[in-house]
Amino acid sequence: MIEAGKAMFDAPVAPAQNALDADPAREPRAYEALVREIGEDAACEVRDVFWSETRARLQLFRTISLAQHHARIAREAHSLKSAAGTFGYVRLAALALRLEKTAEGLGDAEFHALLDRMDAAYAAARAQEPQV
Repeated sequence: MIEAGKAMFDAPVAPAQNALDADPAREPRAYEALVREIGEDAACEVRDVFWSETRARLQLFRTISLAQHHARIAREAHSLKSAAGTFGYVRLAALALRLEKTAEGLGDAEFHALLDRMDAAYAAARAQEPQV
């Protein structure tokens, strides 16, 4: 959809966790660009699907075993990263990228800490969303 934001998330994973937390929860110009491309009604519908699918994905991460499903977790994180980037949810996209790139090597404690940060980024993005 929006190619300009894509390259930003293909960068190497930043080693400092605090750098990810410093990213804004939401970049409003990304959604504005989507509206210009597909219209307000379609963008709103697609964003609603994003919220629903993201909530389900975050719950899925909590219910499956990292050791047994790291490849699936990485794929789901990749999808989340792409979708979050399309809508300008910068922090959530950056955390999803980190999960995508590190799923195979994470321990359970690191995995759950990352999920906690992703949940917080999701909540922050929702809180910054304009109420329609």
